[in-house]
Amino acid sequence: MTKHSPTAAYEDILELSSNYTYSDYSDYYDTEVAEALQRETLHIVSIVVYTISFVFGLIGNGLVIWVTAFKIQISFKTVWFLNLAIADFVFVLLLPLSIDYVFKNFHWNFGRSFCKITSFISLLNMFASVGFLTVISLDRYVSLVHLTWSQMYRSPLNAFKLSLGVWVMAGALSSPSLYFRDTVQVGDRVMCFSNFHESDRSMAQLRHIILVCVRFICGFLLPFITMVVTFILMVLKVRYRGLPMLSNFSKTISAVIIAFFICWTPYHVFSLMELSVHNHGSPMLHYILQTGFPLVTSLAFFNSCLNPILYVLMGKKARAVIGKSFSVVMKNALRDRSQSGTDTEALSNSICTEVEEACIRLSSV
Repeated sequence: MTKHSPTAAYEDILELSSNYTYSDYSDYYDTEVAEALQRETLHIVSIVVYTISFVFGLIGNGLVIWVTAFKIQISFKTVWFLNLAIADFVFVLLLPLSIDYVFKNFHWNFGRSFCKITSFISLLNMFASVGFLTVISLDRYVSLVHLTWSQMYRSPLNAFKLSLGVWVMAGALSSPSLYFRDTVQVGDRVMCFSNFHESDRSMAQLRHIILVCVRFICGFLLPFITMVVTFILMVLKVRYRGLPMLSNFSKTISAVIIAFFICWTPYHVFSLMELSVHNHGSPMLHYILQTGFPLVTSLAFFNSCLNPILYVLMGKKARAVIGKSFSVVMKNALRDRSQSGTDTEALSNSICTEVEEACIRLSSV
C-alpha cells in the first residue's frame, strides 16, 4: 500500500470522512473549550470502564476457563461456556493497549501490527460471542423439541467441531480489519484508524458501508432474529407440553443474551448512523457521533466481563457470599496482617467454589 507523507495523509483524513470511523475515537476536529472538556470527561469515563472490564474480565473469565476446562466434566453445554469465556479472556488481555491509547490522547505506542491485531480481536470477540449465543439458543430449542435427535448428536466432540466452525466464521468476518487498520504520524502523535482508501473517496465510502452492513447483519440482526424465533417456538412448545417456563439454566442464558444485546445494540445503532455522514455531514450529527461513540463502545467492551458475574449471581449461594464479603473486608482492615490471611483465603475459596457450582449448574441438562 503506497503511503502518503504524514501531512498529506492527515489532510486526506480530514477531507475524507469515510477514511476513518468515529469508533476509532479519532480526534480530528477543532472544538471549543467546553466541547474539549466534555470530550476529556468522556475519555476518563472510557478509561474507567475499560479498567473495570479488564480487571473483572480477566479474573472472572479466567475462573470460568479454569473451572470448565479442569474442574468439571466436559459436556455439550460446558463447551459453549468455555468458548465464550475464551473469547472474552483473549479480548480483555489486549484492553490495556486501548487504555493506554485513550489515556495518551490517542497516541498509539504499539506499532502498526498491534493496531491491526487489537481491532481484529475486538471484532473476533463480538462475532464469536454472538455466534456461540446463537448456537446456545438453537441448542436449547433442539434439546427440547427434537429430544431423540439431540441425544444422538449432542456430544462434546460434536460441540468442539461446531465451536471450531464458529471461530472460523468469526475470524473470517473480522479479517478485513487486518487489512484496513493502519497507523499515521500526525505531528507528535501516531493514530490507529481504519484506512479504507487513501485517495479515492467513493471507494472508501463503499468499503466502509459494506463492512458496517456486514457487521450489523452478521453480528447483530441475523443472530437476534434467530434467538427471538427460537425463543418464541420454545415458549409455544413448553406451554403445549405444560412444562415449567424457565429452568435455572434458561434463566442464566436468557440473562447472558439480554446483556449482550443491551451492551452491543447502541454500538450498532451508532455505526449505522455513521453511514449517513457520507450524505448528510451535518455538524449536529458529527457532534452526536463524537460524543456518543466513546460511551457506546465502552458499553460494548463492558460486556466482556459480565458473563462470569451473571453465571454466579444467578445462584442463591453467590448472593450470600457477596453479602458477607463487606464484613470480611472490614475485619481484615482491623486485624494484623498475620491474622487477615485466613479470612481472605476463605473468601477467595468461597468465590472460586461458587464459580465452580455455577458452571456445574449450567452444564446440567
